[in-house]
Order: sequence, then structure tokens, then C-alpha cells
Amino acid sequence: MEAYSWILYILLPTVAFLYAAVGHGGASSYLMFLALFNFAPEQIRPTALMLNIVVSFMAFWAFRGRVRFPTRLFLSIILFSVPAAFVGGKMSIDAGLYRQILGMLLFFPILRFLNIFPKSTEPRIAENWIIAALIGLGIGFVSGLIGIGGGIILSPILLLLGWTNMKETAAVSALFIFFNSISGLLGVNISSITFDPQLWVLMPLTIAGGALGAYVGANKFNYQAVKYTLTLVLFIAAVKLIWG
Repeated sequence: MEAYSWILYILLPTVAFLYAAVGHGGASSYLMFLALFNFAPEQIRPTALMLNIVVSFMAFWAFRGRVRFPTRLFLSIILFSVPAAFVGGKMSIDAGLYRQILGMLLFFPILRFLNIFPKSTEPRIAENWIIAALIGLGIGFVSGLIGIGGGIILSPILLLLGWTNMKETAAVSALFIFFNSISGLLGVNISSITFDPQLWVLMPLTIAGGALGAYVGANKFNYQAVKYTLTLVLFIAAVKLIWG
């Protein structure tokens, strides 16, 4: 483990705060930081998924009463993503390839935090359950394979299609992440894993950061400076994971 791993006690709660504020669980960044600090690969994926389950549910709970939840759209996506996430969770992947895929996926939250994706209430493509099912199937499999909930991929797709506005996207993504993370975790043989003691301290601190972020995000608090700082950190880490 790295000598400066104490910084994780600041980084992971901050990540959880920012992701929960936009309806995400934060698994991609949990995975990134744990990988960069050389935690055992077999510990990283289940840890990120467990954190995702709690943080994403808190985010959904904070946003649920503030938007019209698109139940039909959500069901069209989640009914196909959950079994795909379970299958992905059962599979293993080469460590080098894993880091490269994770690095590429980090560009989704980077673009999300920079507000690159359009915010439109006008659908660019008519809502269609077949398209929604295919989206769920693809994202679900990648989620289980990598150990994320998939919200960082789903959110920009929903915004680009114009199927949900920002608040609706946050609520849908949070619940999507919650169910996908449970499915992915069930696909991992967690009973055979011995977790580093530091992780048992990091997890409650991270969950506390997520709880605060969920409340702040639902109540329109301004956190721009911290958000852009994290964006820079994510960019550097993404480059390191892909080409490091």
C-alpha cells in the first residue's frame, strides 16, 4: 500500500459527496483511487459496489420527492441491465485492460462535471422501450464487469436523447446504480475475499460524504470550486490509468 494512502480519507468522502450531488454512486472514482493506491484487485470491485449501493440509494432518496419519476422508462432499462450486470460480475478481466477501461470510463464523469452534455426537455429521439432495453443491457454488462453502477454512462445518454431533464436524470441514475450494484455484487464471490482493515474505516467515512452530497445536490447548494478541482484530479488519474 502507498505511504500516502491517508489521503484516501479525504478523497473518497469528497468523491462520494460530489457524485451523490448529481445522483451518482461514485464507483468509477472509488475504483480509480483504490487502484492507484495499490489495493488488491479482488478487494477493489466489491468495495466500490458496496459503497455504490449505499450512496446511490441516499442520492435517490434525496431526489425522489423533487421530480416526476419516469417509471416506465426506468423499468425498460433496469429489467435488462440487472441480469446483464450479474453476468458481468461473474467474469474476470486482465488487470492491464481493466485499468485502461476504467480510465476511459472516467471521462464520462469529467464531461458530466464540466456540464458538456446538453440539458434539453425536448426528445431528440422518441422514447422507445427497445432502445431503452438495449441501453440497459449494454450498460449493465459493463457495470458488472468493471464494478460500477453504470450511472456515469446512463446519465449522458439520457440527456443526449432528451428523455429526462437534469433532476429526473439524477433520480433515474441513482436508482439504476443501486439495482445494478446489487446485481454486480451478487456476481462476485465476496465470501472468499479478505478486506484490508483500512477499507472498513474508509467505507463509513465515504458513506457520510455521500449522505451530505445527496442532501446538498437536492437543495441546489453551490459547490463549483470543489467540483472543478475533482474534475482535474479525475483527468490526471484517467490519463495515468490509460497510459501509466
